[in-house]
Amino acid sequence: MIGKLKNWARTVKRDVHAIYFAARDPRTPWYAKALALCVAGYALSPIDLIPDFVPVLGYLDDVIILPLGVLAVVKMIPPEVMAEHRAAAALAGERPVSRTAAVVIACIWAASIALTAWLSYRYFRG
Repeated sequence: MIGKLKNWARTVKRDVHAIYFAARDPRTPWYAKALALCVAGYALSPIDLIPDFVPVLGYLDDVIILPLGVLAVVKMIPPEVMAEHRAAAALAGERPVSRTAAVVIACIWAASIALTAWLSYRYFRG
């Protein structure tokens, strides 16, 4: 059960990446691009149909609405275009990830926050 769920999540993630590529393809119909924009807007919007602080139901709308939106967009994109961009998304997902770069960036952020806190403390302390 857990394995099937992980596989489904990977498929949705790959399809979202493929939709991103397909939205820039001139062969993709305008209405598919418009729906993709709406789905992405809903996913990134801080406003939900059901607020996330409502137990269980808050996240349930994200778990149901977003995959259904992705499925609808995939159905609107011509199959040959979607197959091409799914392959590109799969290749993009196989690229190596630099953990060292992530650590360096996190350290830069931490140092920036610490410096800001220190300067604020000195400024407001008097």
